[in-house]
Amino acid sequence: MLPIEPDNFKNEGTDLDVEVINRIIEMAWEDRTPFEAIEMQFGLKENQVRAIMRKHMKRSSFHMWRKRVKGRSTKHLAGRGTDVVRFKSANQKG
Repeated sequence: MLPIEPDNFKNEGTDLDVEVINRIIEMAWEDRTPFEAIEMQFGLKENQVRAIMRKHMKRSSFHMWRKRVKGRSTKHLAGRGTDVVRFKSANQKG
């Protein structure tokens, strides 16, 4: 079972445990972890991850992250090469 129910996820990050929020932020910062992996593990779409990052990070850190992630092909499975077939971290469920 997911730590949250995506259908009831109205206020991004308010219903989440601090450890879950920290893991989402960690995964979002990782260059090779696609948003699809975060969605698979936590049921959060990219826009919900952005909202969590915006809410729980300093403004300057959020803007640095957005600048870094924007246009990065490794953050989406569709932009990855066919040689990368696994995106699962040892810390991920499933």
